[in-house]
Amino acid sequence: MPAPLPKVGFISLGCPKALVDSERVLTQLRAEGYLIAPTYRDADLVVVNTCGFIDSAIDESLDTIGEALRENGRVVVTGCLGAKGDVVREAHPQVLAVTGPHDVASVMSAVHAHLPQPHDPYTSLIPPQGIRLTPPHYAYLKIAEGCNHRCTFCIIPSMRGDLASRPIGDVVQEAENLVHAGVKELLVISQDTSAYGVDVKYRTGFWRGRPLKTRLTELARALGDLGAWVRLHYVYPYPHVDELIPLMAEGKLLPYLDVPFQHANPRILRAMKRPANVGNTLERIRAWRAVCPELTIRSTFIVGFPGETEAEFEELLAFLEEAQLDRVGCFAYSPVEGAAANRLAHHVPDDVKEERRARFMQLQERISAQRLARKIGRTMTVLVDEINDDGAVARSSADAPEIDGQVYIAQAGKLKAGDFIDVRITRADAHDLWAEIGK
Repeated sequence: MPAPLPKVGFISLGCPKALVDSERVLTQLRAEGYLIAPTYRDADLVVVNTCGFIDSAIDESLDTIGEALRENGRVVVTGCLGAKGDVVREAHPQVLAVTGPHDVASVMSAVHAHLPQPHDPYTSLIPPQGIRLTPPHYAYLKIAEGCNHRCTFCIIPSMRGDLASRPIGDVVQEAENLVHAGVKELLVISQDTSAYGVDVKYRTGFWRGRPLKTRLTELARALGDLGAWVRLHYVYPYPHVDELIPLMAEGKLLPYLDVPFQHANPRILRAMKRPANVGNTLERIRAWRAVCPELTIRSTFIVGFPGETEAEFEELLAFLEEAQLDRVGCFAYSPVEGAAANRLAHHVPDDVKEERRARFMQLQERISAQRLARKIGRTMTVLVDEINDDGAVARSSADAPEIDGQVYIAQAGKLKAGDFIDVRITRADAHDLWAEIGK
């Protein structure tokens, strides 16, 4: 009788970029014949992909590692927390191995060392789209690793390195494989999506024998020809981002732009080492909307950055009022270990940071409610995410999974996850929409 196949449990924490790393490890595990165990009890070994960006993420990662050790005992740690020196080993010295982010080879080496796999050509087969952790109808498409910026609040480059763009032919081929496998929405991600190709001087690559420049505009145009929704995340506001808006107006890309502005006061932005021309930012937002009126703009901001005065925070609120952004996230500044901003003077007290965050979100909630109310009575195409006892839960072009709002459809009928359907909006609040299937 052949030996039972080895089983690996897997826990994935952190952002979509970490999720893609997890998918690559899982794909390699399956390619080599390992089974993926759904529980600690069934696993011969557990891999934990960690996040190490902010303190709460570090705590969650360390707690999860501890749980895996208690429930299973044989744990390999990978991800961003693994790049932060001896943090993992000091908290959990009994782990089998610790590796950094986007390092499939090191994870597999650790698995091989502690759980050798028997060769079986019949189990070493995987679908061309690889192993995915997302629902079948959408997938994250990572186009680059690392970042060339040195924002003072961020430690990502120290964990993930400088920008390293994937060959454009590989990216488009992966996207086509996903679409052929039934994916309806491609979510394009990297640490700095608009910098795609900078590190290779926008060199020309090839896909199906056709030359393609390694540059975001050319990549977006190629992805737009595949017939799926294409959503862009983490877009740094370089000048060439303006080239993407006409593609959104034409329907090649979803009219959705995720641009992390972070603040609006020039002095704070300079201290963050971010672009500081706020007037230009507002002009560009107006120009984008003139070209593509349906454009949804998502952004994130930090309040309570070291040295932020009440007047500078009020300036941020004024920007928010004028920009009328659709989707916004706000974080109170967190002194992440290793961040250059920690050395700045005049740190804002925690209670003041939280009070400012609450005021910020109260204003944005009003703006969001007003903008969503304008959609009542309109007909729009939505993508169904799930069916439940109350009906269907879907998303519009304005809604990325897990971070934005949802569209609730009362009567699902024969709908299923992954279906596109035209609906009429009947109600809205500050976050979500309610709809009925169009007659």
